[in-house]
Amino acid sequence: MVMSQVAGGVETSSAVLSTPVAANRDALTYFAARLSFEADVSDVHADLELGLVGRAFALVDSRSDESWEQGRIPGAVHLPTRQIARRAAEGTLGSLLPAGMPVVTYCWGPGCNGATKAALELARLGYPVKEMIGGFEYWVREGYAYESARGSRNPTTDPLTAPAGGAACAC
Repeated sequence: MVMSQVAGGVETSSAVLSTPVAANRDALTYFAARLSFEADVSDVHADLELGLVGRAFALVDSRSDESWEQGRIPGAVHLPTRQIARRAAEGTLGSLLPAGMPVVTYCWGPGCNGATKAALELARLGYPVKEMIGGFEYWVREGYAYESARGSRNPTTDPLTAPAGGAACAC
């Protein structure tokens, strides 16, 4: 534990500072790199509202057929992770994802690494790629509309994940 001074001169042990804070140059490199690999659901939603999904980048749902039918983000392309390499080998991937187009992948949620696997496969094929953190779970929890086999849905915002009442977190 690191001893630190707090107001009033009282020393305390800090669990947070038991591993030293990174040097500023290292923090700059790390956080800039992290943002180049990830997008969050609110940024994807903002771009969807601006009509950029499918134009500026492709949004890829990497889940199974059953999951796709249960619910998906409007404008997403359905490309299950396990089909990426096969479709590339068959020459049919380009009909879904034009060569060189940036791609944002998503899967179920934070407990699933399917979007990471899909992003890796697409990067191997030369696509510029990011992963949408939070996945479909956080899309729905933040109250964004989605499509399903039964039509469009407008879920209620989970106040533990986003501001209630449609307010933006403005982060």
